[in-house]
Amino acid sequence: MAAFKRDRLSKKPLSSVVTGGAGFLGSHLVDLLLARGHRVIAIDNLLTGSVDNIAHLAGDPGFRFIHQDVTEFLFLDTPVDYVWHLASPASPIDYLEIPIQTLKVGSIGTHKALGLAKHKGARFLLASTSEIYGDPLVHPQREDYWGNVNPIGPRGCYDESKRFAEALTMAYHREHKVETRIVRIFNTYGPRMRLNDGRVVPAFIGQALANKPITVFGDGSQTRSFCYCADLVEGIYRLMMSLTVEPVNIGNPKEMTMIEFAHEVIRITQSRSKVVFKPLPQDDPRQRRPDIGRARELLKWKPRVPLSRGLQRTIDYLFSRTGSNCGKRKRQK
Repeated sequence: MAAFKRDRLSKKPLSSVVTGGAGFLGSHLVDLLLARGHRVIAIDNLLTGSVDNIAHLAGDPGFRFIHQDVTEFLFLDTPVDYVWHLASPASPIDYLEIPIQTLKVGSIGTHKALGLAKHKGARFLLASTSEIYGDPLVHPQREDYWGNVNPIGPRGCYDESKRFAEALTMAYHREHKVETRIVRIFNTYGPRMRLNDGRVVPAFIGQALANKPITVFGDGSQTRSFCYCADLVEGIYRLMMSLTVEPVNIGNPKEMTMIEFAHEVIRITQSRSKVVFKPLPQDDPRQRRPDIGRARELLKWKPRVPLSRGLQRTIDYLFSRTGSNCGKRKRQK
């Protein structure tokens, strides 16, 4: 039997619940699901999400928003086919400021979302993260690598909440026979990111647009790989519709150093910014690149949006959010 199929065979409209549906990635997933005929209920407590991300859906008969913390009891009086659990702080600034809430959404929130899927007989997808690999000793990172994580370090609240969430998801799959999927998301970027959320893409772009020094931590030799949001949510969708129970990496395998990325942002924005260096934060990964062999084979997926095009779209979005306050001269087209 093929490992990937588009949708369940059904004449009734498909119904999806997206926790974290007003967040950066959650809102893009909501858009994709609506475009593919799903009725969507987005649940978000707006701690790190924003109604601005879903404002364009006001009046859409196929969309419903519930302002609620996912760690609370989830009751819905409608059928549910799919539960997409994306609720969680995802940027270092957020989870370092609210570590307990981060741990609670990864543990209690995942438990509630799995309970909803079990009650409704729905398929469940957990949005996990490349952070479960920690500061990896294996490169690139394959799904069978168990990671190198500091459980009591400042990043442990996020790393361990996701590792627990994966274990809980598999426990529900084995004990309660819930259909589950686990996606390990690598660095993703695009419109609807918050300018001040602490992740490297909006941080570099914001500094470049304002012609301020671009802050590179360490010596800049640490690497990341960047996947555009539209590619990422397509991979998530394919995973949910597949027959694959094992975790799957979704990300861009094209790797670059932070110095290279800083200069790429400066080039595209035509900024006058210079690069400055600051000490590397504790437990910051030195290398991060996914092995996407499993996604290529089982989901027939690979990233398609080039970095230059995705960055331009992201820059245009962030520029529109900051306007004339971001520098003395507008970015040239």
